[in-house]
Amino acid sequence: MKSKYVLLASAFVLTMNTQAQKDQIKAAEKALKSGNAAEAMTSLAQAESLLSAASESEKAQFHFVKANAALDLAAKKMDAASNLKLAANSYKQVLAIEKASGKSKYTEQATAGIANVKNSLINNAVDEGNQKNYLAGSQFLYTAYEIDNSDLEKLYFAASYAVNGQDYDTALGYYNELKKLNYSGEGMAYYAKNVLNEQEEFFSNKEDRDSKVKLKLYTDPRDEAIPSKRGEIYKNIALILLQKNQTEAAKLALAEARVANPDDTSLTLAEADIYLQLQDFVTYKKLISEVLAKNPNDADLVYNLGVIASKNDPVAAEQYYKRAIEIKPDYVNAYLNLAILTLDGEKKLVDEMNKLGTSDKDMKKYDVLKKQRDGLFLASIPYLEKALELNPDNADVATTLLNVYGALEMMDKKKALKAKLNAAK
Repeated sequence: MKSKYVLLASAFVLTMNTQAQKDQIKAAEKALKSGNAAEAMTSLAQAESLLSAASESEKAQFHFVKANAALDLAAKKMDAASNLKLAANSYKQVLAIEKASGKSKYTEQATAGIANVKNSLINNAVDEGNQKNYLAGSQFLYTAYEIDNSDLEKLYFAASYAVNGQDYDTALGYYNELKKLNYSGEGMAYYAKNVLNEQEEFFSNKEDRDSKVKLKLYTDPRDEAIPSKRGEIYKNIALILLQKNQTEAAKLALAEARVANPDDTSLTLAEADIYLQLQDFVTYKKLISEVLAKNPNDADLVYNLGVIASKNDPVAAEQYYKRAIEIKPDYVNAYLNLAILTLDGEKKLVDEMNKLGTSDKDMKKYDVLKKQRDGLFLASIPYLEKALELNPDNADVATTLLNVYGALEMMDKKKALKAKLNAAK
């Protein structure tokens, strides 16, 4: 008889516990409806210790209420990152429980809740980024990735935000994860113009865009290829390693990346950038030449070769700059650097002129040197004028051009340029 009483007592305690748990969940729901999410969380915490004895439907209800309470707290900016993560995990618990039990009372709402959490995380990340709170933004983005591990783009942006926030160790971890998962970010972006405002808008998929074009809600559809981000990822890994004085590890990271992705020219460019930072110009030129062999009309690469050549081979530098202009006629920096190359010997000539005396011999030499200097000034004028035409706000170019006009006694041109600059102020 004694054992019977023990069983009855145990059943009574279990019933009491179950009822207490139900009461706590109801209290949490009531608190949440009245706008007191913190009180709801307190009630749920009291119920959680009794959860193991609950039915599957009660467990689903518990996690659903907990998710909603956490989402409400996050919306009120109360430890938003942690509460959004808690909300997502709780909604996932609901889905798992109801899938296993074959019931779906909360499934639709929980699915929508996860999407809502993800949107909130992204919006919070953008807000933090706009305020330059990059580390907080990175945390939001990484949480969005944790919720949906298939969305590697969020991990990529979490790494970028960590770099902006100068948390290089965290960024390195994220980049290494992207490397391990062989993320490239390649794809297509879809655009069309809204007929109501004539503004071009982005579409996440082609089907949605095309259907709205067919309905004549949008016009002028266009597709734009999204290039590989591997080069940037591996370059950033290497740059962080360089910052840690791990030069050989940085080189190895990019060399391995190129072996794994031989057709990805962005990796070759990334490796070239590293050697440029290391001032290994021979290797830099070799790597850039590899890329140019595949894509000879890349004006930026040709220009970069000009910058490298200008250090010790001005003739080659001039050829590279002129080639860059052939490819891209409005390449303002190429014009500027051609002008700089042309004027490079001017200081040496002036120094020689200033050392001369007033003897006939010195005066004759002075005239020769002045003629050479004037020749440099004349040769620079077309480049300076074109650079100023392309970039009228460049005060340094304008000042240099005024000085050149003055040195050559081209007073009409100097006066006209001064008037133009004054009118633009």
